[in-house]
Parts: sequence; C-alpha cells; structure tokens
Amino acid sequence: MGRTIGIILIAGGIIVGIIVVALMGVYKAEGSLTSGAATLGMVIGIAVLVLPQLGIGSFMLWRGTQEAAEAVGANMQRELLNIVKTRGQVAIADLVIDLKSSRDEINGMIHELVGMGLFSGYVNWDEGMLYSRQASELRELRQCEQCGGELELAGKGVIRCPYCSAEYYLD
Repeated sequence: MGRTIGIILIAGGIIVGIIVVALMGVYKAEGSLTSGAATLGMVIGIAVLVLPQLGIGSFMLWRGTQEAAEAVGANMQRELLNIVKTRGQVAIADLVIDLKSSRDEINGMIHELVGMGLFSGYVNWDEGMLYSRQASELRELRQCEQCGGELELAGKGVIRCPYCSAEYYLD
C-alpha cells in the first residue's frame, strides 16, 4: 500500500511540476509575466508544490519496499514453523529447498524464531535436523507396544510403526 501511494505521489509531483513550468512559460509567452517573474513562479511552484510531494512520495516508496521485504521474511518464518510442526522433524537441507533459501538464511530464521519464543523443539545441528517439541517428546518412545518394532516420526504429534502400521498420538 505504501509503495502504491509513493508511486502516485511521485507521479503527481512530476505532473504538477510540468504544469507549473508550462503555465509560467505560457504566461511569459503571452506577455503577462516577465522572464524574472516566470522564473520566480517556477521556483516557488516547484519548491512549494513539487518538492514536498516528491519527498513524501519517495519516503513512502522506500518504506513500502521495506515493509514488503519484511512481509516476505515473516511469511518464510511462518512457512518454516508450519513445515516443522506438521512434519514433526525436518532436515535443514529440505527447508533450504522448500523455502528456496540458503542454509545461512534458514539458520538465521531459526535463531530469530527461538529469540521470539515461537519455535519450541530442538535442532540437532550435527544431523542437520529440526524437531518440533512434540516430536522430541515422542522420540522417547522407541519401540512399538504392539509388535516391538522401531517407531518412526510421522508428523505433528504422531509416530508410526512401519511394521504393523500402529500410530501413536501425543495427548
């Protein structure tokens, strides 16, 4: 929104500047104004009407661009959290691919989310894996109670036995 308003203000400032210069030129050509008066009119018109509009428009455009970049970052953080919560565990390499980002950016987002208190779980940096809090609690359950097979994480709050298809849900 800020970018659009900024562009409109800049375009409006340019149009007003053209109008001021054209009017002063017409008045000078028909003899209503002297060269000095026409020049003074252009300077005052540009200083009072055009420059403030261009300045405010430029600021709005700059600020709108910053807000758009922040929104993209917030959406990426939201998507990262959703991926980790729904999968239970996810490789950092998979996040790099899914979010079309770099490993350093993913690491930065993880640290930001931890700092904001939004990510609960743990990261095994050696393995390059992120685990949701629920997944970390489920990791304590190692063997299927039905068949004794080794359990695997299947998603948020769910572990599954690959042998007998039993699923365990965290309360």
